[in-house]
Amino acid sequence: MSTEIKNIRLVSAEDLFETLKINFADYLNKKLDSEVMVEFARVYDIIDVSFPEIIVGIAFHIVVSEKEIILSTDNTIPANNSQVLEKQLTDFLELNLN
Repeated sequence: MSTEIKNIRLVSAEDLFETLKINFADYLNKKLDSEVMVEFARVYDIIDVSFPEIIVGIAFHIVVSEKEIILSTDNTIPANNSQVLEKQLTDFLELNLN
């Protein structure tokens, strides 16, 4: 499954990576009233997002281009609440890109 979001503000992968590292965990935990650990890794224009306490391995890939941000997953074993995590990540990206 993948979600495409227009990159209206022309955010680079480096800038988005920094924004995610600084703000996403707080955003997610406030929305879910929880304490979920979130990890990020970036190689060029690809950002990997992991929730090590919930999903084994990389949960989501974010591919950044000048035109769009593509959020996708290749997790073949859906974890509990992975759809909730995906929605919150999508909402966060839309807020920060528009």
